[in-house]
Amino acid sequence: MSTTLVDSNVILDILTEDETWLEWSADALARSAEAGRLAINPIIYAEVAIRFSTIEKLDEVVAENYFAREPLPWEAAFLAGHAFLRHRGRGGTKVHPLPDFYIGAHAAIAGHTLLTRDPRRYRSYFPTLRLVAP
Repeated sequence: MSTTLVDSNVILDILTEDETWLEWSADALARSAEAGRLAINPIIYAEVAIRFSTIEKLDEVVAENYFAREPLPWEAAFLAGHAFLRHRGRGGTKVHPLPDFYIGAHAAIAGHTLLTRDPRRYRSYFPTLRLVAP
């Protein structure tokens, strides 16, 4: 069974009913769920958490029976650090922080597909990563 790591922007599009991205994100999430297992990691969980006042409310939205919770692989930390270093070497700023690189590295190391609506950086720094993106 394939696993899709779901980027926080997709979850937040649905939660906030984003006018631009709601339909795409909801459809892509539903298709990914039909195709296999959905997963999040602690970074994605933290990025979604800022929208909630309690952990209980957050856990209702990112329920473990819908989103598997995966730990961050140590190998992904190494890959994320080096991808971020390449980004900075190309003149990249801290506007796109290391956590985004960690999400891409996690998906790459684990052999997961990544569901995101912001594929530019992932395509650039993780060219073999399978993406579901607009």
